[in-house]
Amino acid sequence: MSKIHNLAPEGQPLRKPAWIRVKAPTSREFGETREVMRRHSLHTVCEEAACPNIGECWSRKHATVMILGEICTRACAFCNVKTGRPGAVDPAEPEHLAEAARSMGFRHVVITSVDRDDLPDGGAGQFVRCIERIRESSPGTTVEVLTPDFWRKPGAMESVVRARPDVYNHNLETVPRLYPSIRPGARYFNSLRLLSDVKRLDPAMFTKSGIMVGLGEERAEVLQVMDDLRAAEVDFLTIGQYLQPTPRHAPVRHFVTPEEFEDYRRLAKAKGFLMVAASPLTRSSYHADKDFEELRAARERSRGG
Repeated sequence: MSKIHNLAPEGQPLRKPAWIRVKAPTSREFGETREVMRRHSLHTVCEEAACPNIGECWSRKHATVMILGEICTRACAFCNVKTGRPGAVDPAEPEHLAEAARSMGFRHVVITSVDRDDLPDGGAGQFVRCIERIRESSPGTTVEVLTPDFWRKPGAMESVVRARPDVYNHNLETVPRLYPSIRPGARYFNSLRLLSDVKRLDPAMFTKSGIMVGLGEERAEVLQVMDDLRAAEVDFLTIGQYLQPTPRHAPVRHFVTPEEFEDYRRLAKAKGFLMVAASPLTRSSYHADKDFEELRAARERSRGG
């Protein structure tokens, strides 16, 4: 198994390399996107997770809406979303989301959520209602969901699949060895099984997953995750650099170079993924609208071949 190099010394943060820096958001479109989100009382993972791409995405009027509130029932070591006891589910949220999508003219909507282990269905019903309202108000808009793992929530994933999103995304986040320290409330093979079951229930549905690198994983472990995802027939893989949101979160152990990301992208394509996005600033929903069109085109090419 190949070893990673240039690990951060214990207790000492690594300096960000030049390729990881982004410009502060200043555009008029950024302000308009923020105003629409505020007006409709919507949370976004762009803000809550301190995404480095918020300036670019919001300037393109693309945002990832985070439903079911802003408080998560889990405490993953990589995530900047607040942890605690969530409030009641907002029954008006699906309508607010549909109104925002219509007013912004979204071609592609990404819906994610906090983990809601407190709810009997893990929040699946709210995903379904959001999908249905967007379909009614903006029939030309495609819908991508990025759901929790719905661990111990029988029937939850199945109900979301029946609502027929165009893309079903669930992130593995990291390699199995790091789950106890990075994603302690989840189980790697449960997440993998969810993705496999989505494809079993609806073979035509696009499935997607993503991981972060820079947490101390080894190259061979990343390649094994690729193999696991292909065995689950996942179509689209995203790989991005982990960035530590605050000092109390897991530290960055190493920065992966653009050349290494390109190597991961090339290998993942060779393993059979229809689409691969791999770069330092790649995030699960980054360029999701453009990527969906490429994903659809890639499927058509594969069928034609």
